[in-house]
This record gives sequence, structure tokens and C-alpha cells, in this order.
Amino acid sequence: MGDEQPIHEFTAGFDGPMAVVTAQARGERSGCLVGFWTQCSIDPVRFLVCLSKANHTFRVAAEAELLGLHVLERGDPSQLALARLFGEETGDETDKFARCAWTEESGGVPLLTDVHRRMAGRVLDRVDLGDHVGHLLEPVRVEADGRGEPLGLTGVLHLNAGHPA
Repeated sequence: MGDEQPIHEFTAGFDGPMAVVTAQARGERSGCLVGFWTQCSIDPVRFLVCLSKANHTFRVAAEAELLGLHVLERGDPSQLALARLFGEETGDETDKFARCAWTEESGGVPLLTDVHRRMAGRVLDRVDLGDHVGHLLEPVRVEADGRGEPLGLTGVLHLNAGHPA
């Protein structure tokens, strides 16, 4: 497209909910902060989670049967700390799971225990979307108590990404 200014103006103010995606394959765990995810079907319920091809989590998720999806909450310092851990650190250099509380779901997917809205989803399909790959998820386990508002993109813009997009 050349000049990126119009697209930045178009997306200015978007404040989609941020989530941490986790994966496990071949005995390796990984997780990253994502802003590109959404529910994409009502019946049956499906979610689309997009992972950057540059990301360590992408490489692990490429072979995972399940992904964990964790919606972070606005106004909670512990949730911002998770956003910082999974957004600023890279699994190429850091074991993020050594620095947070988690449990292993059946099927091996790590689920963060300090997040109030989380799910394990079976990967039904993967679609190349440019510099990201979309992972179509079927929820297999959902936990939610809906305590607070989701942490939006504007709440993490100050973070320094562990990898370029």
C-alpha cells in the first residue's frame, strides 16, 4: 500500500481486548500477548486467534492440538504484569511459565491460573493471513466469572514487544 498513514488513522482508537495465547507441543510451552483475536461463529461457537509468524508461540502452536486463550482485565496490576510478561518477553530467551502461575489442561495446554476468563480450544484449522496465521478454535473448556472489563489495546501500547510483528 506504500503510505501507511491512512491505515494508522483508520485504526486509531481501536481498543480491542488483549489476550494471552498459550500452547504446548513436543514438550515445549509458549505463550504471547495477542490483539488479533475474535469470536467468528455463533453456532457452532468458534474463535479466530492470529499469531505472528515471527513469534516463538507461533512455532509451538503450529503443532499444538489445543491453544489456551486468556482475556486480561483492565485496572488490575496483576493482569498488566501478565501482559508485560507475555508481550515484552520472548520464549526464544525466557521461560515465561517459570514467572507466573499456571496449570496444565488435559491435552497439555498450559492455562494461566490468575486470569478469570480463559478457555482451551481445539485447533480446527490454520489459515495463512500474511504475516500472521489464523487458528480456528473450537472451545472445549471455558471458565469465566466476568469480574471486570477486558484490558484493551490502548492499555498496552506502552509495552515494548519481545518480537516485531
